[in-house]
Amino acid sequence: MSKQPSNDLMKIGELAEASGVSVRSIRHYDQHGMLASSRSGNGYRAFQPVSVNQVKQIQRLIAAGFSLEEIRSFPECMLLIEGALACPDTSEIQRKRLAILDKQIEMLDRQRSRLRAMLVAST
Repeated sequence: MSKQPSNDLMKIGELAEASGVSVRSIRHYDQHGMLASSRSGNGYRAFQPVSVNQVKQIQRLIAAGFSLEEIRSFPECMLLIEGALACPDTSEIQRKRLAILDKQIEMLDRQRSRLRAMLVAST
């Protein structure tokens, strides 16, 4: 049996507007179990107000290079508190992501140097 949304629950469009994220992204996060939604009698998704913080935090973590799979594994402290930078349980994951980014930067730097050398050689 579906929960009937109360006045404090938000429709997906309201959540999208409040969080600055597209309805499509919110549906995607919800389908991947990153947000808790209920269904009203008419089948519409309904979200708790805390979902605004969750969506914003998910966006911040994606912008920092984390995948949805990695974010889904984070403890609630990272998803419920907008702007949370770290929880003890996430330090290792963050270190690993930083190491991956450092390697990517090194590789891009080498590629840039090679390309520069090619351009210099061709002039």
